[in-house]
Amino acid sequence: MAEDLSARQEWKGHWPLVLSGTIGFSFHSVIVFSAGLFLQPLGQEFGWSRAQASIGLTMAALSTALLSPVIGAMIDRWGARRLAIPGTILSALVIASFALADGSMAQWLLLWSLYSLVALSIKTTVWTAAVTSVFSSGRSMALAVTLSGTAIAQMAAPPIARWLIADYGWREAYVWLGFGWGGISLLLILFFFFDAHDRDRKAAAARPKDAPVVVSELPGLTIAEALRCIPLFRIGASTLIMMFLTVALIVHQVPILSEVGVTRENGAYLASLSGLAGVTGKLATGWLMVRFEPGRVSGFTICTAAIGFLLLLEPFRSAGSIVVAMIITGYVAGAILQIGAYLTSLYAGLRNYGKIYGSVASMVALGAGLGPLFAGLIYDWSGGYGPLLLMGIPMSIVGGLLVVGLGPYPDHAKNHELRSATV
Repeated sequence: MAEDLSARQEWKGHWPLVLSGTIGFSFHSVIVFSAGLFLQPLGQEFGWSRAQASIGLTMAALSTALLSPVIGAMIDRWGARRLAIPGTILSALVIASFALADGSMAQWLLLWSLYSLVALSIKTTVWTAAVTSVFSSGRSMALAVTLSGTAIAQMAAPPIARWLIADYGWREAYVWLGFGWGGISLLLILFFFFDAHDRDRKAAAARPKDAPVVVSELPGLTIAEALRCIPLFRIGASTLIMMFLTVALIVHQVPILSEVGVTRENGAYLASLSGLAGVTGKLATGWLMVRFEPGRVSGFTICTAAIGFLLLLEPFRSAGSIVVAMIITGYVAGAILQIGAYLTSLYAGLRNYGKIYGSVASMVALGAGLGPLFAGLIYDWSGGYGPLLLMGIPMSIVGGLLVVGLGPYPDHAKNHELRSATV
């Protein structure tokens, strides 16, 4: 009861932060979840293969994978707000500049190179670090709501992109997605996105100049301890596998559905249904992980993705099974980031959360970047997506088993007290 009361108090004080973080993260995700709608028009206008059209996502992901720990260190030092504001502005500009593509692969790669750099400032770690810095009792649900931003993008981006492309063309679609979605995100961030670093800076500004400065250290693992923590490596490996599979499916979702006779319009609506399931996945998983053993909840959730891949294969595929498969895979895709962020906070603590989760986010980015490219190569090689769906079944089971039986997570607060007492 006391924990529920504390969670309500945290929500009362910090719900604007969660709201702005949710919309900010949705903007970061919009380019991924609308990408499948651009594959066909780009291929028709420039003669690109699906692998060529998808390669930009891979570039962005590889940059994120390499630089995520650096961004995490910057967040730990300066706070999330100081990265989110310029990151949102620059990302909006670069997304809109995709409209300038002229068919040159060198230019296309340059545009994506720019995006891969500026989008680092609005990646997962920015939003999760801000939320974990001010939530304790209500952390699981606060993370679930914030990370629902990606599911909101998954739900809204496909039909919006389909409408914009159909009525105005793919070039104007990029402009509207960049400036429209990015503009709304920026306004909310400017007014509401303040984390613990901003609170400390405000308190320092109000402090008398001759008052002693007290530097508090958050409880959690040191970097050396994190490097020896096997559960963190298992969390990262599971995240890598599942992001590889689910983002490959999401980016190529409309083409995959078109391959089995679903129209582009209906495919976009099914993609939205998958996004709605993703919101449910984050919220339900966040609620369950507070009340039951987090590793078991996570493992069971991830393993169910195997059923979704199975239902998209012959002879199981039918109109009804396609809908069920979209719901299942959307639910799991929605839960993955929530699982990774919350389990990392439990096992790593908050002392170096930005750096440590930045490494987990590298696995997120690596999987998210390689998955769509691999799916495109599979299609170009085999003429279909069957091999991708088939391999998704055992890989989902492996991803789930990796987070089952992680063992009890440490009491970071108690360890912090013991460490302080010995100093």
